[in-house]
Order: sequence, then structure tokens, then C-alpha cells
Amino acid sequence: MSADVAAFFDLDGTLLPAPSLERRFFGSLRANGAIPYSNYLLWAVEALRLLPSGLRAIGHANKRYLTGLNADLVLQHSGSLAFFEEGVDRVAWHARQFHQLVLVTGTLKPLAQLAAAALECELEIRGLQTHLHILATQPAESRGYWTGRLAGGALYGAAKKTEVRELADARQWKLLRCHGYGNSPLDAHFLSVVGHGHAVNPGPELAAIANRHDWPIWHWHQEKRLPARADSNCVSKIHSVEGQA
Repeated sequence: MSADVAAFFDLDGTLLPAPSLERRFFGSLRANGAIPYSNYLLWAVEALRLLPSGLRAIGHANKRYLTGLNADLVLQHSGSLAFFEEGVDRVAWHARQFHQLVLVTGTLKPLAQLAAAALECELEIRGLQTHLHILATQPAESRGYWTGRLAGGALYGAAKKTEVRELADARQWKLLRCHGYGNSPLDAHFLSVVGHGHAVNPGPELAAIANRHDWPIWHWHQEKRLPARADSNCVSKIHSVEGQA
């Protein structure tokens, strides 16, 4: 049991079942008519600009659909979120070891903050007082409205590896004693820098990588909804997130 050990969890597909948080958020915005038609054109232009970097760059770095939207729109996702119950149990196990907990995700940081708040509430209900650190893709804002740009780079692939290393160095965590959980071959970048990598619901490519590195393979299927407003303490957590959004 040590505070210099951390457990890094990917979010979408690892702790949360598909579709991703951002895909759900986009779908909600689109269904409600919140995205102006001009933003789709902006997205298409940005996609052409990013095309030489590959389709993954378009998928992760192109946030032009958010241009001019009020950042408070993210709060419509603060009601409840579906997690893999086995994943939540694993987060709780690390909390009981007094390990630091980190979400390392390519999703928008405001969405990751909501997920972190819901997890903290669930851990609190289990008698575990802890705080989740967040490494995520930060959309740029101006006076409470998203600009459609990023404040920094998109967090995926090798960028996750860099951020994990930098946070561990800053906090003086011992990476060889740390754990990492991911579900995608792209997550292998950050799983390779911790001493204990874990593959969650892997496809053939990640499963092969896990077998080469002797990483445990987890199969998580049971879904559990975590109500973010379950009690007064959870309400205060959500309010604190709202103040940051």
C-alpha cells in the first residue's frame, strides 16, 4: 500500500462501454439541433487539413463541431453514466491499496470530469475517500464558449505515454510499480511504460500485444449506472465540476 503508486485507466471502452462519451455527446447535440450547419463545414475543412496526418488524427483532433457552443452544454450529461461494474470494482481495489487514481483519456476533459465525479461518488458510497486525476483532451474556450480548437494536443496514442510519464515525474510516482488499463492497441503506448499493464476487452491486436508482454487480460461486460447526484456529497462534487466547465 503506497501513495507513490498510481493506476492509470483509459475511459472509453475500458471503464465505459461503447459508444464513447464524446460520441454520445455529439449525438445529443445533433439531435437537439445545437450544432449550426456552418460547424459541419468547419469540421470538413479541418478534416482536409488533418488528412495528411491520417484518419486517427481527424477523429481525435478535429473539434470544429464545437465552435461557438456554450461550454455549459456538457452538463446535460451529468445525470448518470454507465460504467463496467467490474471496472468500478477494480478502481475501488486500487483505492483500497491507497494507489493514486488517474483517468487518461482522449475524450473531452469536461466529459472526463463528469465521469471522475461519478466515480468519486461511487467510491465515497463504498467508504473510500479519494480524488481522481484527469489527463484528457482539453477544448479551448473563450468567455464560456468553445472555440473549436484544442488547448494543447489531442490525447491519444503516444501522447498518452508522454502525459503519463510527465505526471508520474511531477508526482514522484514509481512507474515500474504503477498499473495501466486500456482496451485499444493505441493504449499499448502508455501501458508499456508502467510496470503492470492490463488489457481490457481487447481485440486480436491488443490481445497479441498483451500476450507478448504477459499482461493480464480482463473481460468486463456487466454495466452499472452511477447516478452522479445520488446524495448531497455527490451533488457538491458535480457542482464543483460545473464551476470548472
